[in-house]
Formats: sequence, C-alpha cells, structure tokens
Amino acid sequence: MKIIIILSLLSLFLMAKNPKVYAALGDVIYNNVDSISKLQHIEDFKIYNSKIQKYIVDVAASKSVGFSLDDGDNSVDKIAYLKNLRVLSKENDFYVRSSKASFKTSMKNEDSELFSEIINTGLIDTDRYKDEIINYYMFHAEDINSSGVIQGYLDKDEALRKQRLANMKKYKSKAQLQAERIRYIREKDREKQAAIEKSLQEEVDRKKIEIRANQKKELSF
Repeated sequence: MKIIIILSLLSLFLMAKNPKVYAALGDVIYNNVDSISKLQHIEDFKIYNSKIQKYIVDVAASKSVGFSLDDGDNSVDKIAYLKNLRVLSKENDFYVRSSKASFKTSMKNEDSELFSEIINTGLIDTDRYKDEIINYYMFHAEDINSSGVIQGYLDKDEALRKQRLANMKKYKSKAQLQAERIRYIREKDREKQAAIEKSLQEEVDRKKIEIRANQKKELSF
C-alpha cells in the first residue's frame, strides 16, 4: 500500500512541466514515464514490475535535479545529470520497443486483451498504426473493449461507426467460424475417402475383367 501511495505522489510530480536543461532528451523520458507505469497492469509485463517501479522513482529524482539546474543551483552536477538522462533514455527505449513488439504479437496471436491494453498505454504511435488498429478491431470487435484509442476513432468518424455495425452483423463469431472450418475439413475428408474407395473399386473391377479374360483364353485351348 505504501509503495502505491509513493508511486501515486511521484506520478503527480512527474505530470508537472519538465526541466528546460537538456529538454530534447529529458522531455521524451518525462513525457513517457506515465505510459510506462501502465505496463505494470499488463500481464505480459508483470515480470518487469519491480524494475518499472524503480524506473519511476529514478525518473522523478532526475526531474527534481533538472529543476534544480533550472533554478541555477551550483551544487548540482550538470554533466552527471546528462549522463543519468542517457541511462534513463536507454531504459525508456527498451519499454517502447517491448511495447511495439507486444502490439505486433497481439495481432499475430489474436490476443485481443493484450492488443487493447497495449494500444491504450500511450507507448504505441497510434497515428502511424491507425489502419492496422482499425482493421484488427473490425475483425475482433466482439472481443475488444472499444474504450480509449478505438473509441476516439469511433467518436471522430461516423463512417467508421457505421462500418463497425455492418461488420458486426456480417462477420460471424469465432465459434461459428470454427464450426464451419471443422465441417469443411470433415467434408474434404469424406470426399478424399470416397475418391480412394472409388479408385480401389475400379482396380478390383479391372482385376476381375483381367481374370475373366485369362480364364476364357485358358478354356479356349
């Protein structure tokens, strides 16, 4: 409980404006930390929870140092601050890459829960992947909670809402599709078996004809 309270307070601090010193590097780190903290609630990232919590604390401490530099505090080492930002930047990049990989994997494995969670962290460039997100959603609408990014798309695009409704009527449930696949496979098996049986019967009939022909030849001598 204590850790949760501390992290909540740090989250409020991190939402404040960013230090101006080395802003080009710092802004990316500080602006992403809230999104990275959301990974703690995703099952696939639970193994990183302790590291994420430490990262949040480290980022908050770095931000505090940055503000001190902005205020002209000569007791703060500016070079040490820059080195620390570079370390944090590498960890930030790791979480961004991991999130992107999970996004791709969620679509490949049709893991709609992971898909929904990961696109709503803020670590995925949803503008860049908008078409992929919408296409996946259209084929899995019944399995996805549309809140967040997708709901934003639906709210802005009337045509998209209409398409969603049309697709929900058009596309069958996974259970129905699976049942159809099973029926198709069984039908193909029956057709294959029938073809084999027909081929065997034709071979038997041919052998009978050959035997009869041979018998006639033998009787004629």
